[in-house]
Amino acid sequence: MAYMLLIMEPHGQRAERGLAGGQEAYARMLRFGEGLQARGLLRASESLASTEQAVRLQVREGQARMVDGPFAETKEMVGGFYLLDCATRDEAVAIARECPAAEWATVEVREVAPCYHGAL
Repeated sequence: MAYMLLIMEPHGQRAERGLAGGQEAYARMLRFGEGLQARGLLRASESLASTEQAVRLQVREGQARMVDGPFAETKEMVGGFYLLDCATRDEAVAIARECPAAEWATVEVREVAPCYHGAL
């Protein structure tokens, strides 16, 4: 089964950490990903830039438009992800516990499934 670990970072944390702290955190995350790769669990991983340059788009009745946001009122942003192959949800949660980002962010564990999965 595929599971995604979403790294949910508090807004502003990267600036507070500074360059040296950010580079250290990034290096830890790279080592974590390399360990997952060596164990045959990693499908993909990426770090995402901050939301300052992000845009939001909707298409309604064939017309694309930019919409407000990202919203400064939100407490967190998606800072990156790991896409894993795991046998069970429990395995994915155990891996999330190993993730260095769990020390400074929230790691959300989500099963990859069609959007209609679990619909009533």
